[in-house]
Amino acid sequence: MLKAVILIGGPQKGTRFRPLSFEVPKPLFPVAGVPMLQHHIEACAKVPNMKEILLIGFYQPNEELTRFLFNAQQEFKISIRYLQEYAALGTGGGIYHFRDQIVSGSPEAFFVLNADVCSAFPLAEMLSFQKEHGEPNSLVILGTTANRKQSMNYGCIVENEETHEVLHYVEKPSTFVSDIINCGIYLFTPDIFQHIGAVFQKNQQDMLLEEPTNGWHRAEAIRLEQDIFTALAAQGKLYVYKTLSFWSQIKSAGSAIYASRLYLNQYHTTHPERLASNKEGGPKISGNVYIHPTANIDPTAMLGPNVSIGTGVTIGAGVRVRESVILHGATLQDHCCVLNSIVGWDSTIGKWARVEGTPSDPNPNDPFAKIDSETLFREGKLTPSITILGCNVTIPSEVIILNSIVLPHKDLNRSFKNQIIL
Repeated sequence: MLKAVILIGGPQKGTRFRPLSFEVPKPLFPVAGVPMLQHHIEACAKVPNMKEILLIGFYQPNEELTRFLFNAQQEFKISIRYLQEYAALGTGGGIYHFRDQIVSGSPEAFFVLNADVCSAFPLAEMLSFQKEHGEPNSLVILGTTANRKQSMNYGCIVENEETHEVLHYVEKPSTFVSDIINCGIYLFTPDIFQHIGAVFQKNQQDMLLEEPTNGWHRAEAIRLEQDIFTALAAQGKLYVYKTLSFWSQIKSAGSAIYASRLYLNQYHTTHPERLASNKEGGPKISGNVYIHPTANIDPTAMLGPNVSIGTGVTIGAGVRVRESVILHGATLQDHCCVLNSIVGWDSTIGKWARVEGTPSDPNPNDPFAKIDSETLFREGKLTPSITILGCNVTIPSEVIILNSIVLPHKDLNRSFKNQIIL
């Protein structure tokens, strides 16, 4: 019997994902036409003998999350529950706090997946790897290869090349350590709770030596990466399974477009029915495109490559959309152009308007390059990147928006470049 835990974090994180996270919890943001979390759940549900999926985070339960969980249970025929933390407990503290729920039913192992990653999720391969390497209670990290410069932005793994045991682990080192990086996807046995418990007890003892404070909250905040993996390296208990399949973080709003591209490409194998095709009387499709059945698109429009069209979207005559996500209820009026952008819920792009961002893609000449999660500002200036329109934004006819972020409920009447429009 197996279980899976998906760590979804909480609302005070994900500031780089704004303004999109103002309207919907980041894990429910649609990527390639379905909520980000659905890709994780679908991958877990495909694993044989998977009995339950637990979501752990500190989002306040709401109607949208409840409806998503109900629909996911119906679609994937598996128990899915949300366990709300009382505070941000870290990647290790969260699963330790809910350890009784995780080990209920005596699973032999369980997966832990961070919600803000995009991946082919080679979970079955990780199970096979665990059985072939190490002891029965060995722990497995999914790893991949990054280039030397970018590797320092991730957890770095030094492995024994013959056994794949983790010999050394450093989270975001200041100098180069290894080009093998942590993907934020793990396979654990219940034995992990002994290691987390030891850190928790040490934290409690350390708190007794400090000034009186609300210490038990801090003692239970435990990070798998810094507190557990670093200590377990070179003890014969921690292994790395390296994947050659696609993987990326979804930290910034712009990175959602890159993740959408990866998932849309995967649909050729996993969900060909989700990909639009050229049909008589339909729009011109170029490359991988997802169109929700409720969208109304003029046959003279041209979409793609890498475009996702949400529910109830209206697209007029002669519209051009490329490398973009159009969220539900948006209207793109005749002959407007949307490139490298995210158009928010119920927003309107006027006739002949142009909304364009700068792609933040990895270097195509470097097979190990990862997408950079840029901050909004560099040296006091807005970083040129994906153009993002928040909820209920109106772009009038013939206005040009370049490399800008427009917050919700704005009605613009002139062109902007490299701006955050409040």
